[in-house]
Amino acid sequence: MSRLLIVHHTASPTLQELFESVRQGATTDEIEGVDVVTRAALRATAVDLFEADGVILGTPANLGYMSGALKHFFDTVYYPCLEETRRLPYGLYVHGNNDTTGAIRAVESITTGLGWQRAHPPVTVTGAPGKDDLAACWELGATLAATISPG
Repeated sequence: MSRLLIVHHTASPTLQELFESVRQGATTDEIEGVDVVTRAALRATAVDLFEADGVILGTPANLGYMSGALKHFFDTVYYPCLEETRRLPYGLYVHGNNDTTGAIRAVESITTGLGWQRAHPPVTVTGAPGKDDLAACWELGATLAATISPG
């Protein structure tokens, strides 16, 4: 069985909605053979990444950057995972009140350094999420799960 890790910083009701949509997509009945594991960014470890076949990252855009919690996650796993997780497929969702550009740029810079492979374009949501935003998050989860599915 493959393992999909969702590392998230869910600091608001809006981010909770996005997270739930991602998780629902990743656990859809149409995709078999994928175990979905969720970890809060402050609790996720290098071991979680070593055991993962793919990862989805979720963060708010805070002052033009990813959350401190997601940055802390990257700070703690970067060197232990540098060689071991190369080519790991990943996806990203970001919520911001105004702009998500800096947060996306920061995450993509780090994932490039780790050698991860983007499996889906980043899902960006500004303001309150609409029906299309939630559908895009569902699609992100489903796409990453299908990418690593053994069947």
